[in-house]
Amino acid sequence: MTLPVSHHDHDHLIELGQLGKIIANALLMLTEGVLVPTAILYAAMRTVGPVPGLIGVIAWCLLTIAVRWAVGKRVPSTLLLVIGVLVLRTGVALATSSVLLFLLQPIAASALMSLVFIGSAVFGRPVTQRLAQDFVRLPERLLADRRVRRMFIEVALVWGISRALDAGLSLGSLEFGTSFGVLIRGVLSVGLTILSVAACTYWGWRRMRAIPGVRFRFGTPQVA
Repeated sequence: MTLPVSHHDHDHLIELGQLGKIIANALLMLTEGVLVPTAILYAAMRTVGPVPGLIGVIAWCLLTIAVRWAVGKRVPSTLLLVIGVLVLRTGVALATSSVLLFLLQPIAASALMSLVFIGSAVFGRPVTQRLAQDFVRLPERLLADRRVRRMFIEVALVWGISRALDAGLSLGSLEFGTSFGVLIRGVLSVGLTILSVAACTYWGWRRMRAIPGVRFRFGTPQVA
């Protein structure tokens, strides 16, 4: 049922910031935190063995942070989190001499994430609504709108299903060996994540645009 349009529906301005800069930073972090470590580990497993590959992953992570600090470039919190988790995973794999364990950790994380997102949607408290506010500032009155909550529930379901698919594909790839599993996790999983982000973004944009009075503005937020 569509809610009646009130005078509150005419002043919802959503600042999206500099989209190009956001995308460029996201791609850089994806390269630093996922693609290069995957390439290092896969190449090592095909040549010198898994242990040198795991050591190479840790060395790359430390080098990434060191270079940013050396040139005076800010280290994003998201990158620190990604690299911190990667170093922890790699350390556990080194301690157990098991690349399989290195691969199983993110698979378990994807499965858990799927349960969290789908569960939050089923219970009507979509976690996507809280996460979105880390990237986009949404007016309080807009967050209280039932149409907006329904959109966040739908996005949570899409993301939850994509994480379940990611876990299933990654787990299935291990039947062909750990080196193939590394490649699939680093390439197919990243591709699925990017596709899921694009799908969720498009769906959210479409739903929000359908609400009367909602406007989007790109670029640097204006200061009153």
